[in-house]
Amino acid sequence: MTEQEKKERIIKSRELIHWHKEPFDSDQKLQLPQPPLVKEPMTGELIPLPMNFEDLPMCDDFVKIINGRRSNRVYTQQPISLLAFSFMLWAQQGVKGIRGNNYATLRTVPSAGARHPFEVYPLVLNVEGLKPGIYHYLPMKNAVELLKEGDPADEAFMADVKTSVRGQAFALKASVIFYYSITQYRGEWRYGFNSHRVMMMDAGHVTQNLYLCCSALGLGGCAIGALDSDLCDSMIGLDGKDEFCFYCMPVGTVSSDNEDAEQGFYAFLNKK
Repeated sequence: MTEQEKKERIIKSRELIHWHKEPFDSDQKLQLPQPPLVKEPMTGELIPLPMNFEDLPMCDDFVKIINGRRSNRVYTQQPISLLAFSFMLWAQQGVKGIRGNNYATLRTVPSAGARHPFEVYPLVLNVEGLKPGIYHYLPMKNAVELLKEGDPADEAFMADVKTSVRGQAFALKASVIFYYSITQYRGEWRYGFNSHRVMMMDAGHVTQNLYLCCSALGLGGCAIGALDSDLCDSMIGLDGKDEFCFYCMPVGTVSSDNEDAEQGFYAFLNKK
C-alpha cells in the first residue's frame, strides 16, 4: 500500500465517526419491517444459566470496583464458576424488559436508539459445568447454546484461536473468550449511514461492563480489537457480511503473584 493509499484509507475511516447531516429517510421512518431484537437460537438446544447472582462472592464497594478496573493478560488457568460466567453475560447484554410492542429491549448497558446490535459468542475453555467450545448467548432467556465443541488440548483448534486474535497468545490461557459480532441492520434500520458511528460507541459500553464485572469478581480480562474477523466468522459460523465478528475479550482467573509478569507486557516502555 502506498503512502497516498494509506492517507486515503485514513480519511475514509475518519468519515465513519462524523455525524452526517445530509437528510435521509431511515428504514424506520419509511415504516419498513423492524429487524429482530435478538438473533434466534442457532441450534435449539438451550442451556439455562443460573441467576442467583446474590450468591456470588464479589466486591460491592463501587469506588473499589472502579479503581480496581484494569487490563490483565496473565491468567492462572483455574476454572470460572457457571454462576460467574452467567453474571458476566447478563451484565454485558442481559435483557431487563421490553419497551413498547417489541420495539426495543431494555438491557444492562446503554445503546443508541436501544438497538443493541451485538451478539455474544463465548469460547468456553475452563468454565465449571460447560463443555469447552463455542457458545451463543441468548439474552432473552439468559441461556447459551453450544455451537461447536473445541478441546483446549487440540493444537489445531487452539492455533486457530491464537490466529483469530492475531497471535496474542495470552488469550489462550483465559477461562473464556467473549467474541462479539455486530448485526449491522439492527442499527442501520434506525440510523442509516450514521449507524456505524454509534454502534462503535456502544461496543465500549459492553466491554466496560465486563471489565467492571472482572473487578468485582476478582477476575481479569483484556479487550482485543485486533482480530482476524474472517477466521472468527468461520469459527463461529457467521456470514461475514450482515453479521461479522469485530471484537473480543478474554477473561480468566488472576493472582497478585503474577504482577511482575503483567508488567512484562509493558517492558517496551522502559527501553531507550
